[in-house]
Amino acid sequence: MNENQSKEPSQSPFAQTFFHGTKADLRIGDFIEIGVTSNYGKNSKAKYIYLTATLDAAIWGAELALGEGRERIYLVEPTGSIEDDPNLTDKKFPGNPTKSYRSKQPFKVVGEITVWQGHAPEQVKAMKDGLAKLKDQGIEAIED
Repeated sequence: MNENQSKEPSQSPFAQTFFHGTKADLRIGDFIEIGVTSNYGKNSKAKYIYLTATLDAAIWGAELALGEGRERIYLVEPTGSIEDDPNLTDKKFPGNPTKSYRSKQPFKVVGEITVWQGHAPEQVKAMKDGLAKLKDQGIEAIED
């Protein structure tokens, strides 16, 4: 080993990829933070922000987000700790197969997925109808 080589293992910039699906128009370098209007539920101020390690869950996030903007999927890096998303983990999908997480610390936008395949229109309609039915029963999509 020469003097320019480190004894420490080097970090891989691709150790974990996280996605955030939304209709918000963001730029690389922007931060997604709590305290802004939520994409879901009662459209109140977000107490948590959400990300996922699966592209499919991010696609659902973009497709189900409130608003009229274009559906977008961003690559994000958490700036602090993340925890399992209790809205999905063990309530709907035991064991967190969607690899969905939340945090109170910002996520930095580091890229955007511009080519992706959404779900079939009938699947999106069925999901939105199911969420509307839950809302009618007083059950919100996001529980803080």
